[in-house]
Amino acid sequence: MSLTPDVARAREELSALLERGMDLRITPQAPPNDRPYRHSSVLILFGALDRKPSLRADSSPVSRDLDVLLMRRSSQLRHHAGEISFPGGGAEAHDPDAVATALREANEETGLDPAGVEVLGTLPEVAIPVSNNLVTPVVGWWCAPSEVRADESESVEVFRVPVADMLDPASRGTSVLRRGGLSHRGPAFQLTPKLGRHIVWGFTGILLSSMYDELGWTQPWDRKHEFPLSK
Repeated sequence: MSLTPDVARAREELSALLERGMDLRITPQAPPNDRPYRHSSVLILFGALDRKPSLRADSSPVSRDLDVLLMRRSSQLRHHAGEISFPGGGAEAHDPDAVATALREANEETGLDPAGVEVLGTLPEVAIPVSNNLVTPVVGWWCAPSEVRADESESVEVFRVPVADMLDPASRGTSVLRRGGLSHRGPAFQLTPKLGRHIVWGFTGILLSSMYDELGWTQPWDRKHEFPLSK
């Protein structure tokens, strides 16, 4: 696929980030427990947007045509029900590594063809006590996009989200989750009305915010703008 200069630059910046690495400082929103963690992977897949142009990108530091793949999880799931997330899940015995797990899970949950994904690298593992997972983020570039769809059992919607829309300061805010007498706060994004105005928060929101900051794509935003959550 031929890329515009702006999209090609974004891909180069992502590749450079994976080559140099980055620290992930994610504060768990639940206390640790004594159960062994399950190894899991998620796929953070960027690509060239095709059918849903960005609504708010004139001043964005990234191309109007850059997107990231997200999905809305089924409300019937035991953990992270109804949340916006990356495709991903637990490792199986036949998975040779974390990359294979991410690609297999993404295929199962969204129907994407793993052959069209160029893996750029992985980020450090992150412990998620609430679901007892030790998660490896796998970053990919969608060099040959394929059709995606929800699988109904785990994902109810699949989105190709324009990154420029997420980076619009009007879409940024701080998620506030009050649970067990504690208040958990973190960077979050609100999707556009066309994508249901869902809030991207928790592990997914923090990870994307950290990556955007490291890449130098972030614009100043109001951290006092709150997104109260009910869980």
